[in-house]
Amino acid sequence: MRARILLLAALFASPCVVSGQAPPAGSAPAAVVAPPAPQPPPPLYESRLEIVDVSSGARTVVHRSPVRFEAPNWSRDGRHLLINQQGSLYRIPAEGGSPVKLDIGDVEGCNNDHGYSPDGTLVAISCRPSSSVYVVAAGGGAPRLLTPLTPSYWHGWSPDGRTLAYVGSRDGEFDIYTMPIDGGPETRLTQAKGLDDGPDYTPDGQWIYFNSVRTGTMRIWRMRPDGSAQQQVTFDQRYADWFPHPSPDGKWLVFVSFDAAVEGHPPYKDVALRLMALDTPGAAPRVLLELFGGQGTINVPSWSPDSRRFAFVSWGKAP
Repeated sequence: MRARILLLAALFASPCVVSGQAPPAGSAPAAVVAPPAPQPPPPLYESRLEIVDVSSGARTVVHRSPVRFEAPNWSRDGRHLLINQQGSLYRIPAEGGSPVKLDIGDVEGCNNDHGYSPDGTLVAISCRPSSSVYVVAAGGGAPRLLTPLTPSYWHGWSPDGRTLAYVGSRDGEFDIYTMPIDGGPETRLTQAKGLDDGPDYTPDGQWIYFNSVRTGTMRIWRMRPDGSAQQQVTFDQRYADWFPHPSPDGKWLVFVSFDAAVEGHPPYKDVALRLMALDTPGAAPRVLLELFGGQGTINVPSWSPDSRRFAFVSWGKAP
């Protein structure tokens, strides 16, 4: 019994070594080697900020990152693109360069519904809590809350800069609302059952284009700024159409089209960016380009000030 106790004491007193065997007599104890820390898996996709020329369809990548970003806006002076990434907003030179974070004070959790005022001095942002709409100086600063009711998601700005259009969920229904830039009661513009989304004004202020699922499949619609004269615009059974954006010169409407079988507007899907001539009555949309994208590709206005190009986000296999 005494020999067994001595043997156990010797075993428990021995240093732990990688091989599990005691070191030879007279040698230094082997160092304990910790297992390697688990590494996060590499990203499957990289985000790409692209610009497309409307006349030629030529595409240019101006920024790429393994970190997901979304929803570019083109600044009114043509110098910068604004994107959201991991709850913050960043400006990137329109010809490419490093992102610079926009100071928005203590507001956090910004999503992909943001955009510049017509005069370029303000940015509307949609951030926590529960997606509220704020406005902040274009160069950064302390945001001012506009929508006390949540969730609310900004999408459009009237050409005179006096009114914001946004989507809000009230009593379980997502509809389109407007509110004066100085605040005040919101005005409900749509009443149809199901999702109404993505309102954006024409540059003459005569129409608001939006997307609606009221017919069973998401289609592009338009209405007057007071909500009257609601009219369906797209009818192609192959597609579900989202997020229409009139060009600054009023000649074009661009929107993203998913396969009609796709539910909602998820990311990482094969989609088309389609273009419709607004100055030609009855013109059918045409596919400008096809890409791997979806949610975050073109949720908000992204036209260049001269209407010759627009920006969008695509995804590709990470290198």
